Amino acid sequence: MSDTAVDEMSFEQAMAELEQVLGQLERGDVALDESIALYERGALLKKRCETKLKEAEEKVAAITLDSDGNPTGLKPVEGL
Repeated sequence: MSDTAVDEMSFEQAMAELEQVLGQLERGDVALDESIALYERGALLKKRCETKLKEAEEKVAAITLDSDGNPTGLKPVEGL
């Protein structure tokens, strides 16, 4: 596990560590106490990934075009 605080991780960092945690848990070759710690860390990493994805969704914008197909501005994507 990384020493980096979960709330300071980028999406990519959190996802990479989450994959490592899942791999260790799936192998089942860790002691019970370590499995519990890994599960707790995994839950935090999952939440971080969900938060970062939500932030990205909120930034998504559709480019508005004029009649000639030239960009004229941005508008939020519907449904977000």
